[in-house]
Amino acid sequence: MFGLKPHDPATVLASMALLLVIGVFAGYLPARRAARIDPLVALRSE
Repeated sequence: MFGLKPHDPATVLASMALLLVIGVFAGYLPARRAARIDPLVALRSE
């Protein structure tokens, strides 16, 4: 990380894109799994 400036636009955009991809991936997997479950089965198990 030598030679980077605090407000380097390429670094800021790359880090924002990486965090966005990680966030979407982290939210997509549990949502996909929850969407497959039948609501009546989920309510009966509680």
